[in-house]
Amino acid sequence: MSDRYFRLMERHQKLDEALRIARDPLDVLRLRSLKSAVKARLAALFLRRPEAALATV
Repeated sequence: MSDRYFRLMERHQKLDEALRIARDPLDVLRLRSLKSAVKARLAALFLRRPEAALATV
């Protein structure tokens, strides 16, 4: 697993935790948008390096 992939996964988990705690609807919307952007970056990275997926199985 590359450092970049690891950092993105770590950020995704932190955003997920922040979403569980968030109470303000505007914060929830902001966090969802950030989480979605990180998820898209993870997907793009995953598609660019499919051999990395086989190493995690």
